[in-house]
Amino acid sequence: MRHHWKIITGFIVTFVVLLPPTIYISFEMAFRGRPYPGVRVSPAFSIIYNKQIAIGEFVFTPKDISVSVDWPETRKKLLETGRSGNFINDLETKYAAYTNSVFVDPVINYDSVLLEEFIASAATKINKPVVEPKFKLLNGKVTEFVEGSSGKRVDESLLKARILTAMFGGEEYRTVEIPVSILEPSIQTGEMTADNLGIKTLLGRGASTYKGSIPGRKYNVALTATKIDGTLISPGAVFSFNDTVGDISRETGFQEAYVIMEGRTVLGDGGGVCQDSTTLFRAVLSAGLPVIERRAHAYRVGYYEQNSPPGFDATVYSPTTDFKFINDTPAYILIQAKADNQATALIVELWGTSDGRVATTTKPIITDQAPPPPDLYQDDPSLPPGTIKQVDWKAFGAKVKFDYHVERYGEILSHQTFSSNYRPWQAVFLRGTGG
Repeated sequence: MRHHWKIITGFIVTFVVLLPPTIYISFEMAFRGRPYPGVRVSPAFSIIYNKQIAIGEFVFTPKDISVSVDWPETRKKLLETGRSGNFINDLETKYAAYTNSVFVDPVINYDSVLLEEFIASAATKINKPVVEPKFKLLNGKVTEFVEGSSGKRVDESLLKARILTAMFGGEEYRTVEIPVSILEPSIQTGEMTADNLGIKTLLGRGASTYKGSIPGRKYNVALTATKIDGTLISPGAVFSFNDTVGDISRETGFQEAYVIMEGRTVLGDGGGVCQDSTTLFRAVLSAGLPVIERRAHAYRVGYYEQNSPPGFDATVYSPTTDFKFINDTPAYILIQAKADNQATALIVELWGTSDGRVATTTKPIITDQAPPPPDLYQDDPSLPPGTIKQVDWKAFGAKVKFDYHVERYGEILSHQTFSSNYRPWQAVFLRGTGG
């Protein structure tokens, strides 16, 4: 009986106490320098590598920053799995790997310089500088006016963190919101003199183009714009174009260009000034201000129909013909005028305080259209024989009418009808007869 217990005890010692450590040691020796069975690289890289991430209006892929697997470091992670030094935890990891597999995320590298360049490029397209308001008065006229506006700035550090989270995160991370901060001007409008005068809002805007103008005409358009630019109109005051521009002559800096005089188109000082009065007329209509005096040109001038239907022009000729309107708003009105001779474009803006008025104009009605008279040829002994020089240009005649209506919260402030009677205009050619 005692012999049997020795056999049993030996069996227990051999198979329960001594054999498992021997097997375990053999197992460890077999996989020294190698990952344990079932320890595998996860498929995360293929998911990451093929992602497309929407970042605002931009599309970003990991390929853009040269994403790649760091195989030496990944192999090191595989070898370290199940070898933490905690016997129980390591045993559980090895068992899980052997029975079901344990996946290890690969070590992924990317080009941080390319990522920084991508973020900087995106930020450049979004960032907007703050515009500080400017307002300067000199002798009652505004010499500098810039409306303040807020800016935008991308938080590049936060954007980088969000991109990396989206890139290395799960399938759901496919979009990134660009973090943008709103930057306000350091000088608020309330601190400006402009605010005290009520110059807060764009009330109306007029635009015209003058393609095909001769150099003298372009010069005069730009010069006139500088004369009306910065003008302040007090509440209740009547604006006179002629009074504001002053004398139009060579002595005051104007050049020769074509003007309408005594039924003809001739060279005269200040040709092109009506481009400014016409554009101001359109700004006044846009702002809903009452027009006191306006007269159409004798014939349809092509410059004023380049970006407008007929009937929206206003001629001036001091001292007989003026363009006038009244400031019936509760605050000052500032005129801003800018001519771009390279683009042959003129903009006139009226700034002030909005009182809620809304202006509308109807589509112009064109009637009684008449063709131009036959071309007229006149002998000119000052020109060499055979020379033909055009000095006037044909235009169709017509009557044009449109309505101008201004309301404020249902109350009718004004209703005006503007009529224009354009004469048919004859082309005139000089024929050289000189000896």
